[in-house]
Amino acid sequence: MRIIVNRERCTACGQCIDACPFTAIVMEGGKALINEYCQFCRTCLNACPEGAILEVAEEGDGQKADLSGYKGVWVFAEQREGKVAPVVYELIGEGRRLADELRSELAAVLMGSTTEDARELIRWGADKVYYANDPVFGTFNDEPYARMLTGLIRLHKPSIVLAGATPIGRSFIPRVAARLRTGLTADCTALEIDKETGNLLQIRPAFGGNIMATIFCPNNRPQIATVRPRVMKRADYNPERTGEVLTVAADALTCRTKVLGTMKEASECMINLQDAEVIVAGGRGMGDAKGFRMLEELAELMGGTVGASRAAVDEGWIPYSHQVGQTGRTVCPKIYIACGISGAVQHLVGMQSSDIIIAINKNPEAPIFSTATYGIVGDVNEVVPLLIKRLKEAKQ
Repeated sequence: MRIIVNRERCTACGQCIDACPFTAIVMEGGKALINEYCQFCRTCLNACPEGAILEVAEEGDGQKADLSGYKGVWVFAEQREGKVAPVVYELIGEGRRLADELRSELAAVLMGSTTEDARELIRWGADKVYYANDPVFGTFNDEPYARMLTGLIRLHKPSIVLAGATPIGRSFIPRVAARLRTGLTADCTALEIDKETGNLLQIRPAFGGNIMATIFCPNNRPQIATVRPRVMKRADYNPERTGEVLTVAADALTCRTKVLGTMKEASECMINLQDAEVIVAGGRGMGDAKGFRMLEELAELMGGTVGASRAAVDEGWIPYSHQVGQTGRTVCPKIYIACGISGAVQHLVGMQSSDIIIAINKNPEAPIFSTATYGIVGDVNEVVPLLIKRLKEAKQ
């Protein structure tokens, strides 16, 4: 379904604009126009006194596709510069669980890289790997990636397709979903199978992280989801595991653009929050940028790195590359120390899967304590120096 404006009946009274909660209606040429921000809440239908706003059906609306031929779980095995991304092993672990629950096979799709990497994916848990080794996949480009994955899905009909919510996944997976005319849920933090229908329940934060939404795609296949890195556990590695590597030809692929080069931000080269085993993070409670120098000392003693809440980044105390949370990085270290962080839902989404969470906050009612494994009620400017002192004594 979609919502349109009958421009012949529209009198430009503006009542629909006032009623729309998503600023999805604008005046253009003296008439109302529905733009891309429309969320189909239908508020405007009742607001228009002239009945000029209508809900119309599109081709295929209300028709359930034949789902019987779709089986199995697929994982897009992202690689960059010939190295498989860490999120792939997390996706294989989750995909293995879903496939076992559905009693189906788990396959991975690898474009570029090497045949040894393809065999490694089987040792991590995949039953089958579709491997396309062609120069066009050497450097990531939306068009050939989307064409190849779309073609494979149409041919083999998997029921579920998972990819990492990384810059690469976020870039081309929506193209794949659009070409297949199926649903896509982005930035999932959990996945489950509906026991009654077999649909994939795709769980993700919504409305700024204030609620967790469960989304499913009952009428179309495949069910596509991108998953945040570091929110799911890696698969179990078995060096004796065997499977099938199927080489896929990319002869018919064309590409209208060429990647001339890539540049990395300097901060990305120095810090990798998602791979850190220890993160010492600071929030607004640190007071200023000087407080983060203290956290850097603590992180160095523990062999870790420094993270931050959005509040600290917005204050300019530390670069964005250190931000943890819904609008930053999702992390899963062995130890996460939250210093002066109150624990807003948006921050918790990005670190709550850490093995051990230690919270330091002078407010005993701070929400962070409900998630923390251990809590210290106190001033970070007093507690952190004591931790640094004891660690130095222990090292000596």
